[in-house]
Amino acid sequence: MKTTYNKLVRDKIPQIIKENKQTPVIRKLDGEEFTEELFKKLKEETQEIIEAKNNKKELTKEISDVYEVIDAIIDLYNLDKDLILKLQKDRKEKRGNFEKRIFLESVKE
Repeated sequence: MKTTYNKLVRDKIPQIIKENKQTPVIRKLDGEEFTEELFKKLKEETQEIIEAKNNKKELTKEISDVYEVIDAIIDLYNLDKDLILKLQKDRKEKRGNFEKRIFLESVKE
C-alpha cells in the first residue's frame, strides 16, 4: 500500500519511516521549490494550531512546529533573528500587544 504526502518534512522523517519497516520515496528540494514548500508548511502548521486550540498539549506541540518553520525561513533568507526580536519589541511598545483583547469594529470619519 502506498500513501502519498507530497510535502516538506523534517530531516529525520525518512529515517523514522525506515525504522518502521517502510520505504520513503524522497527528493531534495532546491531554490524556489524549497521556498514555496516552506511557506506551504507554515500555512499547514498554522492550520494545525487552529485545530488544536482546545487541547493545550497539542497546541504547545503545534506552536513548536511553527517556530521550527519560522527558524527555517529566517535561515533561508539569512535574516537577523536579533533584529526580528528587536522589531517585535519595538512594535509591541509602539502599537501594543493583545493583552486587552480589543476588537476593532469600525472607524468613523
